[in-house]
Amino acid sequence: KFGFTKVKNASTPMETQKPLLKDEDGEEVDVHIYRQMIGSLMYLTSSRPDIMFVEDGIFINQDKYVADILKKFGLTKGKLASTPIDTEKPLLKDLDGEDVDVHIYRSMIGSLMYLTSSRPDIMFAVCACVRFQVTLKVSHLYAVKRIFKYLKGKPHLGLWYPKDSPFDLVAYSDSDYAGASRDRKSTTGGCQFLGSRLIS
Repeated sequence: KFGFTKVKNASTPMETQKPLLKDEDGEEVDVHIYRQMIGSLMYLTSSRPDIMFVEDGIFINQDKYVADILKKFGLTKGKLASTPIDTEKPLLKDLDGEDVDVHIYRSMIGSLMYLTSSRPDIMFAVCACVRFQVTLKVSHLYAVKRIFKYLKGKPHLGLWYPKDSPFDLVAYSDSDYAGASRDRKSTTGGCQFLGSRLIS
């Protein structure tokens, strides 16, 4: 059921009414976060990533958000992609290519950047496409659409945080020395784990 309570705005002393959701124990929950019990599982769903609690850990994913952005950009139909980026053909500047709408491209990139918080598997591909927001051509738009095609085939992937995990901090990094074919720049990436939990 819903209730209303007065909360003070952090920036002003003015009081405002804020709708709250009360759970079965009478605890107040922000109306923007909905608690759903399915068997022994508990979900917290909102515009933010979905969080699923189980006995042995926490799973975070954004499958609902994936469905929303696929619908937003009209990419719910069509072929799937097995990888988020073409591994055979590098993404380069295309001076002779056809121009595309920069606003649509940037909107697609922005939607994907938000998704990378729970989908590190698309991080490299998205960042590769970000480089061409100023000099973008139709080939770069195809590369962005490929990421969406990949997501359409794998919408339920996410981050798993096991309950019982060592408290050891481990970092990994990798780079391709002078991998860029035109300017010979290197691409470097890395990630950090606390035990079995990806933290950055």
